[in-house]
Amino acid sequence: MNLNQLQYFVTLAHKEHYIKAAEELAITQPSLSHAIHLLEEELNTKLFEKRGRNIVLTKYGRVFLEYVEESLRILDSGVKKTMSLTSETGGELNLAYIYTLGSVFVPKLVSDFLKQNPKLDMKFQFTVGNTTDIIQGLKEEKYDIAFCSRKEKEPGIEFVPVKKEKLVVVVPKGHPLAERKSIHLKETLPYPQVYFTKNSGLRPAIDQMYEMIDGTPNIAYEILEDNSMAGLVAENFGIAVMPEIPILRQLSVEVLDIESPIYDRFIYMAQLKGKYLAPTTLQFTRYVKQCFRHHSPQ
Repeated sequence: MNLNQLQYFVTLAHKEHYIKAAEELAITQPSLSHAIHLLEEELNTKLFEKRGRNIVLTKYGRVFLEYVEESLRILDSGVKKTMSLTSETGGELNLAYIYTLGSVFVPKLVSDFLKQNPKLDMKFQFTVGNTTDIIQGLKEEKYDIAFCSRKEKEPGIEFVPVKKEKLVVVVPKGHPLAERKSIHLKETLPYPQVYFTKNSGLRPAIDQMYEMIDGTPNIAYEILEDNSMAGLVAENFGIAVMPEIPILRQLSVEVLDIESPIYDRFIYMAQLKGKYLAPTTLQFTRYVKQCFRHHSPQ
């Protein structure tokens, strides 16, 4: 059974005449007869019967027609949807990104891209998560593009640096360190910390910073998401080493620069190597690379 046979069957069912159906299908009558004969053999039933000079569907043919027409409608919808998703001027991009990029970076980047390409009929699907889950989703092709931390031992993923993210020490107002503008990371060691969980993309970076000073942070609480971390610090659950995110300006906290160690934290655009990307998705990745072509780790 193939698609042509099903289309021939539907046309013949409506025309109820071999010659008229063949003319509409632009094939010979013998070709049409042979296709219907093979279809009936495969189904082991009669789909048509003669009525005068015409033919009509049998009871079983009417049942089959209902399912065939529904299948062809679904297939046609699938064809149109696939073509729309991969057209030169439209489509859908599934974009994932880490929490720190949700309030400014991603919204502005996508908005600027669409403003510069007003003729694109393009839709974005947004997902926010942690780097570990995002990378897994990327490998499962849930996402086309991701903005996240770089993960080691991921040879199938291309990481392109797009943004340097400043790390700071955040302390509640009234804390012994609150009067300082900047500190050495060693000065945080005596104080309880709100720390990133092990599946956070930032955890390895901050761990490495403490390794650079031969220190072990006093971890009191662990949490995955940056905004929640800032909220816990504001309520005196501890201090935190975290990205300098916009919400910090609205909370009862002080933000201190880190004098030492010097550490460059980068955000990357991640995508599967060698995977086909729809034209508009490819256009977006080129736009991102052009915008951040001067960003690279030292």
